[in-house]
Amino acid sequence: MRLASKHWWSQRLSAILLIPLSYWLVDFLRHCFQQNYFETVEWLATPLNKIALVAWVIVVFYHAALGVQVVLEDYVSNPQKCFMAIWSVNTMFAGLALSAVVFLLPLEG
Repeated sequence: MRLASKHWWSQRLSAILLIPLSYWLVDFLRHCFQQNYFETVEWLATPLNKIALVAWVIVVFYHAALGVQVVLEDYVSNPQKCFMAIWSVNTMFAGLALSAVVFLLPLEG
């Protein structure tokens, strides 16, 4: 599979994965607004909800990195600058996703 084709499929797969995860996120936000802090943390600390939030964080940052990469490839004409910009963006998104997951894992109800 060519690199562009793989990138295209990765964007589509991550977008499809975000559909059910975003429905779950809306339910999570409903809990945030309708319940107090402790009830929300207790609900979020259940294994299924914690896995769903971690999955949403990972997939949304991955999908965002893929989208920004396409924009950079389209608008940055210098190959070295494009490579460095893509590398910087991917590193930033990976760091943000990792830090979010690290802060979510010890969550207990």
